[in-house]
Amino acid sequence: MSKVGEKIETNLDPKLAPPDPVDFSAATHKNLAELTSETLRSKLSSAQVQPGLYIVPTPIGNLGDITLRAMVVLKTAKFIVCEDSRITGKLKKEFNLSAQLIPYHDHNAERSLGEIIERLKNKEVIALVSDAGTPLISDPGYRLVNAAIDENLCVISLPGPSALLTALTASGLPTNQFLFVGFLPTKRAARQSMLKSIAHIKASLIVFENPKRLSKSLPDLAQILGKRKAVIARELTKIHEEISRSTLCVLAKEAKSKPPPKGEVTILIGPPIEEPQLSTQKINTLLKLELLEKGVAAASTAVSALTGIPRRELYKRAVTLKKKS
Repeated sequence: MSKVGEKIETNLDPKLAPPDPVDFSAATHKNLAELTSETLRSKLSSAQVQPGLYIVPTPIGNLGDITLRAMVVLKTAKFIVCEDSRITGKLKKEFNLSAQLIPYHDHNAERSLGEIIERLKNKEVIALVSDAGTPLISDPGYRLVNAAIDENLCVISLPGPSALLTALTASGLPTNQFLFVGFLPTKRAARQSMLKSIAHIKASLIVFENPKRLSKSLPDLAQILGKRKAVIARELTKIHEEISRSTLCVLAKEAKSKPPPKGEVTILIGPPIEEPQLSTQKINTLLKLELLEKGVAAASTAVSALTGIPRRELYKRAVTLKKKS
């Protein structure tokens, strides 16, 4: 386990981990192909891939993370629904896939949705992929999956690569409860409002962020969420993978003093830090000390500022202590 503030750069095999997430051609790995080709041929020859919509995770950088089951579905599929055909086209070329690509994104969803549903009704095998990782996580595939479910069509989800879980499990933050926030709002007022609404949640928070906005979003995170442990995971599974562990305050200062990093960024924030509860005796002692020099109202205000306990609650207690003394 690395120390707080330490940056870890993982030097992965450059043949397996392209520096550019879309540069799949640079990741050709002969040993991987030889290793999987015989197994894959065996799987493909006996595979029974029923018609339906398959949610297929793709590598987030390291091509070695593709699963055999994903390969079987992609090799069998007649159509692959994708966000960006240029990116998926490189994946198609790398793995020698024959499926026709159908672009599906925010700008053409209305137009393409009906066509895809009709193909599913015609008993086609269709794979849904994102540009990288598991589909539907901050991408438009949600509408397509729900449309298929509404039509009682078969929807099958495959497990596989995910920046969200990869970052969480490497973070060192609590994994028993976590909340995926997605991308933060770009405007500061909206971003702060959203952060205030989740500040009380006792779980690790996971955020996707554009690296160019880190110097703006991290100070807001530090201001609203306070002195929490935090992690910035960058270029996961790639050659220049980097995991920075520290606190929100430290990471915010670093982001302001350095140029924006390159690559995909995931921010993880630890749960709220629970302050130790003060005993009744300790609170009374603090009030008595203040009452030696101040009136009830001033003593209540001073102890409230020190402990965070509401002034009204302390005022009633101070009145009682004053009477007893």
